[in-house]
Amino acid sequence: MGEDIKKRRRVSPITLRILAVNVLALAILLAGLLFLGQYRNSLIQAELSALELQAEMFAAVIGEVSVVSDEQRGQELAAEVARRIVRRIVETTDTRARLYRPDGTMIADSRHLSGPGGTVVIEELPPPGDKRGWFAKTLELYHRTMNRLFGFEEMLPYEESPLPWAGDYEEVVVALSGDNADQVRTHGDGRLVISVAVPVQRYKQVVGALMLSKGSWSIDAAMYQVRLDILKMFGIAILVTILLSVYLAGTIASPIRRLAAAAERVRRGGNRQQVLPDFSRRDDEIGDLSVSLREMTEALWRRMDAIERFAADVAHELKNPLTSLQSALETAERVADPERQKKLMAIIADDIRRLDRLITDISNASRLDAELSRIETRPVRIDTMIKTLIDVHGEIRSPSGPKVELGHVNGQPLTVKGVEGSLMQVLQNLIANAISFSPDGGTIRLDATVIGGTVEIVVEDDGPGIPAGKETAIFDRFYSERPRGEKFGTHSGLGLSISRQIVEAHGGTIRAENRLDPEGRVKGARFVVSLPAAG
Repeated sequence: MGEDIKKRRRVSPITLRILAVNVLALAILLAGLLFLGQYRNSLIQAELSALELQAEMFAAVIGEVSVVSDEQRGQELAAEVARRIVRRIVETTDTRARLYRPDGTMIADSRHLSGPGGTVVIEELPPPGDKRGWFAKTLELYHRTMNRLFGFEEMLPYEESPLPWAGDYEEVVVALSGDNADQVRTHGDGRLVISVAVPVQRYKQVVGALMLSKGSWSIDAAMYQVRLDILKMFGIAILVTILLSVYLAGTIASPIRRLAAAAERVRRGGNRQQVLPDFSRRDDEIGDLSVSLREMTEALWRRMDAIERFAADVAHELKNPLTSLQSALETAERVADPERQKKLMAIIADDIRRLDRLITDISNASRLDAELSRIETRPVRIDTMIKTLIDVHGEIRSPSGPKVELGHVNGQPLTVKGVEGSLMQVLQNLIANAISFSPDGGTIRLDATVIGGTVEIVVEDDGPGIPAGKETAIFDRFYSERPRGEKFGTHSGLGLSISRQIVEAHGGTIRAENRLDPEGRVKGARFVVSLPAAG
């Protein structure tokens, strides 16, 4: 099923996710840049400032040239002269000029030309070569949408009354009162209309108001060009982002896909010829994953080998008492002597007890790893544990048996992190092994100390020592080198193997060596357990 899934995946999901995240970040940045609200406002303010300066200059000209004095009405604008001046001053600009009297009536409009045939109205047209196609309109629509969504620039609509009046425009009313004023309105086609009104004065007397207005063609063109430049840069950035994302995804997804395929082949093939790819040279997390998977695979093969050897050893060890049982039963059927039958029944009973002991020890050894992986480790005081074991063995020791005594355990607490019951079992196994090899009246010594960051436990006996070359083999399962005179089958040969298994599960080591006197003669065995000190 795993291979079928891989075949259906034409595009790596990791590649798509990396690409989506990178492109989304660029898209959000693009959306913010295309809005350009602050930039647009600065352009509008610049236009308003320029228009206000222009209006003040035009108002000064009108005030000097077109104002007449009347004894009854005082100073007032000469309508005809004012109209001609208004038309002339805006001929070279793209603005519209409107002139109002103090009573609010409009007396001049630069877009209205009067002649013999009547009045001609001039309409403002877009500049030649305007590029406001669908793309520009789309950008403008986006800008207006953003304004509405976020509440920016709440502008008044631009409307013209059939009967022009100063009250139609708030800025004109303000100008007639003697102050400058400006306003930005929205046109029906989405463009802006910028207007500035200034008072026309003669000797500090307000004789009218001049309003200059213009469309936002220049602002729109500038905004369009900036957005177009941003989109060009975005196009380049998105292309580079896609290429880099594909490359990055390839450096991540491809090795992982190869590791997954190799793991699938190992799972399906079941042989050791399938080797996981080695990416350890990458020096990154994928390289670490590759090393971990390879080590895990090797550990699994070693575990499987150990299980196979364990099964073979169990079968061999169980076969001996079963063979003895079968032989004793077959002999018992043919023997009529009660004494011989009694001996055969004793042999059968011993074999049954041996089988029971073997099965119990094998069961404990087989589930030891699982138990150690489930139990939570805690700080364990090794010095307290040793003293407790010595006290227990002092109570149960036979008068002629070896005694267990405390060596020079230093005064500081000896603490390791582990499972107390399992560590207790290690020490009990080592003490039991030493007792079985020690002569009557011998001494077993337990020492413990801290060396660097390690707690070292030493168990010594006065026995015959370890056979040469067997210092490592004695920790193998079912090792059968026992003291002379010991009844056969008393021990299963799993005690030291279980001890090594527990110590290694705690991150420690265990070793065996002989104790030698100054002449080099063996005077006993020594077992050394090293465990990481807590803290």
